[in-house]
Amino acid sequence: MCGAPAQTPTLPAGIDLTKETVIYGVVSAGEAPVAGAYVRLLDGTGEFTAEVVTSATGDFRFFAAPGRWTLSVLHKDGKAKKDVHALEPGLVEASLGLS
Repeated sequence: MCGAPAQTPTLPAGIDLTKETVIYGVVSAGEAPVAGAYVRLLDGTGEFTAEVVTSATGDFRFFAAPGRWTLSVLHKDGKAKKDVHALEPGLVEASLGLS
């Protein structure tokens, strides 16, 4: 791992983190970020809510309501799943490693 500090996402102007929840992270394989991975946001019952594709640096983000969520990643090099408890507004980091 490099010695760089963890980065927070750059958000569009006008985002009020006292009122909004942002789930963000990086998809990686080992130490390398994974571009072009499909990250799905599933609600507390496992129902599909949204999907994004990771950037060239493996980054993703979702604007979501506070609650319990699951992230599911699909990529040709592997998959990953992670439960996320975003119980109040603010930034919630949820990076995933492919297996």
